[in-house]
Amino acid sequence: MATRRINASEKTHLDQDDSKLEPKSNISPAVPSSVIAKLLAFTAAMIVLPIGSYFMTVNAVFKGNSTWAGATAAIVANVVLIGYVIVAFQDDKSEREADEAEEKKKSR
Repeated sequence: MATRRINASEKTHLDQDDSKLEPKSNISPAVPSSVIAKLLAFTAAMIVLPIGSYFMTVNAVFKGNSTWAGATAAIVANVVLIGYVIVAFQDDKSEREADEAEEKKKSR
């Protein structure tokens, strides 16, 4: 079989510089810090608000009826969860709009 000889002026695949072919890497964090802050805030609210509402209402409002106080805590937990979903959708929508605006600038 015939083999191909490497010419001294040619570069092999190992010698070629691939940095020209690859685009620059994006070193920004995968999740913005504002998203982490919102997640931590809603996590704290999900812990503190339902438990706080239970203990505030069990004796003051419902006069020892823990069933109604537990229902109040469940409602408060659902309100916090729905609030987080709404904030997350708004944040995602604004992020998509910013990406679309950036794409329009690049295409010009």
